[in-house]
Amino acid sequence: MRTAKKAMLVMLAMLAAVTPALSQDAVPPPERSALDTEVQELRREVVDLNRDLFILEEDLLFPASTQIAVFVSMDVGTFFALDSVQIKVDDKEVANYLYTARELEALKRGGVHRIWLGNLKAGEHEIVAFFTGQGTHARDYKRGATLTIEKGVGAKYVELKISDRLRKLQPEFVVRVWE
Repeated sequence: MRTAKKAMLVMLAMLAAVTPALSQDAVPPPERSALDTEVQELRREVVDLNRDLFILEEDLLFPASTQIAVFVSMDVGTFFALDSVQIKVDDKEVANYLYTARELEALKRGGVHRIWLGNLKAGEHEIVAFFTGQGTHARDYKRGATLTIEKGVGAKYVELKISDRLRKLQPEFVVRVWE
């Protein structure tokens, strides 16, 4: 793939070098016009080929079958005031987000925030989410939730949901895969 790109760049460089060398004295006007048209057509073809190669390269590097998206949602939020969320996939930090008051209001009204979109190869992966904020009685609160997923063919969608657990009067953090 890279050699094809290099070959096209060399061809473009050669075309650029040849065009100025064709002075008005060396080529008669009718032939020069035909040659200019041919050079312009070749340049357009090279640009089109370069665009096609770029698209193919993107498809090879980031195929839709390896994508994973992680979303944050909140239900009520009486027992927990969210400050930030940190996401780790296979012990590597992939996202860290600090929420504003306006974003928290949107989450409480039913909004969903896509915190991370990435690619994972097929196989088993561990997703760990850390929620930081204030719990009941204005105490600092940091909670973690873990989910092990089996990534296969096709995109995966993971939801990190914060909800109130009325029975225990504390927040609940649920990590689940959307089917």
